[in-house]
Amino acid sequence: MELVESLPCDIISVDSALVYRDMNVGTAKPTAEELRRAPHRLIEICDPDEAYSAARFREDALREMLQITEAGRIPLLVGGTMLYFRALQHGLSPLPEADESIRAQLLEEAQKGGWEAMHRQLQQVDPAAAERIHPNDPQRIQRALEVYRITGKPLTEVQQQKQDQLAYRVLKLVWAPFSREELRERIAVRFGQMITQGFEEEVRSLLEKFDLTPDMPSMRSVGYRQMLQYIRGEISRDEMVETAITATRQLAKRQMTWLRKEEDAIWLKQRSELGEQLPQFGVH
Repeated sequence: MELVESLPCDIISVDSALVYRDMNVGTAKPTAEELRRAPHRLIEICDPDEAYSAARFREDALREMLQITEAGRIPLLVGGTMLYFRALQHGLSPLPEADESIRAQLLEEAQKGGWEAMHRQLQQVDPAAAERIHPNDPQRIQRALEVYRITGKPLTEVQQQKQDQLAYRVLKLVWAPFSREELRERIAVRFGQMITQGFEEEVRSLLEKFDLTPDMPSMRSVGYRQMLQYIRGEISRDEMVETAITATRQLAKRQMTWLRKEEDAIWLKQRSELGEQLPQFGVH
């Protein structure tokens, strides 16, 4: 928001949870006042019972970026969903749309034989994918087998076919705590603040308004998944808090791993460094 006030930038949110309406506390969504100060695009664009994907994000982001650059301004993409950044810059494989009949068939097979048997089946048709996907990850096993049955090709082969890469000059700025302990503590404090701010009430309200299930993308978001389990009586309140904090820390660890692999990224240690890095960057 400070960059928007000092540079000709418009913010595009890169967050797989902020796209949903009525999910405010658990996503740390900018307040109405903050959004007036610095509008964010791609926030609150679908309901929690809708699916939103990296492919849809790429399409939406490219549209918004074009509008911003045509107005002579700079798209400022901000957020922590690393897959979205990767999809935007490097493109996505042309994976087929979900086929509900094939998914139902795979689920029926899994119920009869178990997901370990399904993983062995994946090893036969796509050994590379089977090596990447853990036997206890039914969602990814199902998707890999689904792609194979739809296309007749292994998921690994399909993923090698990419869209065009991003036709923009990119400046990557990383702002993240360098201390692991500091990050762990901040995550615990933040979740406590979410509880105080009415996170449980928010999720209960969502359940009253929408027919939500644990497998929906919105409810797979860290924090929401654990709160939903608590509300459904599957875990205790203490377990909910503990597992949510642990899951958030694991997410942060994955984010840091993604960030360290980013080429040409500028890691910002202090606020003063920002001004030193940006003057060379303009709308071109």
